[in-house]
Amino acid sequence: MIESQTLTVTGMKCGGCEANVIAKLKPLSGIISVTASAKNNEVSIEYNDELTDISTLKAAIIDAGFEV
Repeated sequence: MIESQTLTVTGMKCGGCEANVIAKLKPLSGIISVTASAKNNEVSIEYNDELTDISTLKAAIIDAGFEV
């Protein structure tokens, strides 16, 4: 099933930070789309929940150096 989540992510300061988060999430299995906004401290993710889960997505964001 296709799920959409908007997560509050702190620590993003610029477009480079947004790109880092997107680069960590996009290669994950099941990801359909990702947008990140440093201005709004948000990452919006559309994904297939049969291929990935929210804890995996959060772990990838943390691995990129940001807090969820």
